[in-house]
Amino acid sequence: MKKYLPKIILIVVALVAAFLYYYITLPAINIHSIGTWWAVLIALIVVSVILEFRKRRKEHKRIEHISDLSFHFSFKEMGIAKYGFYLVGILLMVLLIGSILSSPIINAKKYQQLMTVEERNFTEDITSADFNTIPILDKDSAALLGDRKMGSMVDMVSQFEVSEDYAQINVNNRPVRVAPLVYANPVKWLTNQSSGIPAYMKIDMATQNTECIKLPEGIRYSKSEYFNRNIYRHLRFKFPTFIFDEQIFFEIDDEGVPYWICPVKAFKIGLFGGQTIGKVVVCNAIDGSCTVYDVEDVPQWIDKVYSAELLMELYDYYGTLKHGFFNSVLGQRDCLKTTDGYNYIALNDDVWVYSGVTSVSGDQSNVGFVLMNQRTMETRFYTIEGATENSAMSSAQGQVQHLGYQATFPLLLNISGEPTYFMALKDAAGLVKMYAMVNIQKYQWVATGDTIKACQEAYSELLSSNGISSAETGQEEEASGVIKNMMSVILEGNSHIYLTLEGKDIIFDIDMTNNELIEVINYAIGDRITLIYQESSNPVTVTKLK
Repeated sequence: MKKYLPKIILIVVALVAAFLYYYITLPAINIHSIGTWWAVLIALIVVSVILEFRKRRKEHKRIEHISDLSFHFSFKEMGIAKYGFYLVGILLMVLLIGSILSSPIINAKKYQQLMTVEERNFTEDITSADFNTIPILDKDSAALLGDRKMGSMVDMVSQFEVSEDYAQINVNNRPVRVAPLVYANPVKWLTNQSSGIPAYMKIDMATQNTECIKLPEGIRYSKSEYFNRNIYRHLRFKFPTFIFDEQIFFEIDDEGVPYWICPVKAFKIGLFGGQTIGKVVVCNAIDGSCTVYDVEDVPQWIDKVYSAELLMELYDYYGTLKHGFFNSVLGQRDCLKTTDGYNYIALNDDVWVYSGVTSVSGDQSNVGFVLMNQRTMETRFYTIEGATENSAMSSAQGQVQHLGYQATFPLLLNISGEPTYFMALKDAAGLVKMYAMVNIQKYQWVATGDTIKACQEAYSELLSSNGISSAETGQEEEASGVIKNMMSVILEGNSHIYLTLEGKDIIFDIDMTNNELIEVINYAIGDRITLIYQESSNPVTVTKLK
């Protein structure tokens, strides 16, 4: 037994080391995974070195100093270990050749066809802006609101913090950002992990309403967990062959149940090339149960399957590789790429990534815009020449340069048929102080306002003064009926009345600062009323009482 004890110890140590490596690095057991290749290479090198040391010990040729390693490890003197190094060399060659054969240099046409792009009409697809559903906050502003709300939660603030994820999704046709809470530190994890994370943050991107949603059962699977309940480790042990995308997304369904949306990579070109998404694992954040969907079968409530960065990369392949790889580097004929940033647009209950499209020469103008669906990868291109987003941001900042405000990356809106950039202007503390609208095609047309309404009115006047007809959002319609519900609300510091009529699904918005509408205070539930309104969004804007 003593004779075999060193071998047994060696095998046990090797197995423990292999397990720890796998447990920490979590490589997928998949030929398309670079992590798998490196794990095999490292294992072969370690085993070969160990075998060579054992051989030398048997021959009583001990290595006295590590600096003599190369001298003693000549291939002529090696035994079985040299075959391990031969295999390492062969695998390195396969890895190198596989990488080259998977690259755009050889497969430019295949890369260019990874994404299908449809040219569409802007005014037909992008309806007139509804400022009750436009996400006016960016991620940084949402994070400020979330941190403030967390500071008021005295029962949780000492134990938990808000995650930095803040994924933008649609919930019941409202643009919101959601982020789970995380343990404040390892000690807080130790004292709270038995019950899990008790809540998540939900921020309405249009109204800025911030809620800390407490859960009946805690979130037990998250990025801030340790050991087997860490979401990445949980996924790896359930699906050892899946190559998960670097970004997994925290989402909630329409009932508010939290999930992790975990895209699984698919490689369409060679061993490592043409990355896209093939499957999606939907993991319940509370109990860890998982459901696997093919990418084309993902449920409607899920918004994020393709990351914005992946969609931008795929569109850049589409735009730059039309005439081959070398043209994209040298001649660059007809080469287009996305601009330096992106934003999100809510459209048809999906989240779309928006970015400008410009030439690779780096000029300050766009040739159009692209919308890319994060659930389906549907991509639409709109030919609209105009300023890049950065140029528009500079133009807006120029209007308030005496205040030193910085513009957020703009949203793309349709204002009276005019493609328009809309952006917030923030002070040095990151607080939104003003709003700006910039005409895309004539970016010297800039309107600002302290509120969205003031900015919209200033932009409407600007368009009118330049010969563009009314910037109203729709045609006037008439509605009569018995008042079913009435509710007073405050929007941007102004009083409004929301009311509904029996037999109609429309919510009517009556601005009490309009003297022509003040008579509504004389009406009550059950009274009959006739309203003139702009047919655009829900709630609709009432312009007259009749």
